[in-house]
Amino acid sequence: MLGWLKRRSEPPVISDEAWFDACADIRWLDRLPPGLLDSLRALSARFLRDKCITGSHDLELDDDDRLRIAILACLPVTRLGYDWLRGWSQVIVYQGQFRVRRSWHDDDTGVVTEDEDWLAGEAWHQGPLILSLEDILADLDAPYDGFNLVAHEVAHKLDMLDGACDGVPPLPDRATALRWQAIFSDEYRRFCKAVDAGEETVMDPYAAEAPDEFFAVASETFFSAPDLLAAGHPALHAELRAFYGFELVLPEREGVDR
Repeated sequence: MLGWLKRRSEPPVISDEAWFDACADIRWLDRLPPGLLDSLRALSARFLRDKCITGSHDLELDDDDRLRIAILACLPVTRLGYDWLRGWSQVIVYQGQFRVRRSWHDDDTGVVTEDEDWLAGEAWHQGPLILSLEDILADLDAPYDGFNLVAHEVAHKLDMLDGACDGVPPLPDRATALRWQAIFSDEYRRFCKAVDAGEETVMDPYAAEAPDEFFAVASETFFSAPDLLAAGHPALHAELRAFYGFELVLPEREGVDR
């Protein structure tokens, strides 16, 4: 009995065939620094064991879908470690974007405003990660265009680990936290100013919505177009590289196979 329990607690084995097929579809993995692919494979196996990945509204996911989602979710924590994915256990996948109803309370007037949004993804504090399969596939089809939905939503999860969704994930010490806050505050202020002025930006203008979205959008850009982020926001790029512990090594932009 104890032997059976031990086997049940071990991560599932990802077959070579399934792993190599998934890697062929996720071209970001070709750009990982040497030695990290094995770590990512081990993390992905743990993710498949620990997280329930289910389709919503009759969407049927197969093992290949689940594996790709697991790999994409683990990519940002390849150096940080699996413990950074703690505190939640479910991934809900919609076929496409999904509608959510929002309400806002104005403290000054007491007026409650309601509206509906269409989202490609959402991360709940200590709740599920919610993703649009169509948007994930679109990101994989254009891997260097600066969009990575799963990295975006996982960045929100990392941000929430200290209990606040404010664009500041848990950091190792006070000096690092102070540097992070100074750099991100300055970069966020300048980015918002550029968006308000109608300027073209390296990152999705949605990053101007709030500091937490700025961190999430900067993270997805870091994992899909690090060269553009480094050119447009070198201080921000350096801070994210130090936090995540690695970056994808892209070819020259002109030579990227899209």
